[in-house]
Amino acid sequence: MSAQGEPARQTASPVTAAEFAARLSALAPSKQFAVAFSGGPDSLALLILSVQWAKRRKGVSLHAFTVDHGLRAASAVEARRAAAMAKALGVPHRILRWKGEKPASGIQAAAREARYRLLLDACRAAGASDLLVAHHLEDQAETFLLRLARGSGVDGLSGMAPSRSLTEDEPSVRLIRPLLDLPRERLLATVRR
Repeated sequence: MSAQGEPARQTASPVTAAEFAARLSALAPSKQFAVAFSGGPDSLALLILSVQWAKRRKGVSLHAFTVDHGLRAASAVEARRAAAMAKALGVPHRILRWKGEKPASGIQAAAREARYRLLLDACRAAGASDLLVAHHLEDQAETFLLRLARGSGVDGLSGMAPSRSLTEDEPSVRLIRPLLDLPRERLLATVRR
């Protein structure tokens, strides 16, 4: 209890290297993989853990890709900041820019489609067979609730899968979510550590 009589707040523990290794190994990643890196705390935690994992394995190649949608004035600065963080961690990094006209409506769906297209192309160019993303437990809950609100039937109420193919054509690239069952607070604790 705190001095004011409230229960003491427990701090979340960081994700350990061993815990991440077990999660990632269960998804059987290739030796060439990439991290979708926005520069935010969730993807920073994923990149830090991925760097630790890759350093303990021979022949593993890791890349980081940041998508600059160009929808906000600050997006280019944020992308350069992400590039600097990746460089500080020793990870090859590329900024992927969404060029061309942006739609007047349906911008979120269009941005999502453009983001995955850019990431897929970058993975293929780098020879990465897997793309790791930092979706976590709260993202999973949000996905479920959005589908429920849209009136999805029982079959449509499933959450995000830990892995799935990004495309039907070759070479295929898998989307991997190794943090899907972890709360965001643990990712923040990982970054703080």
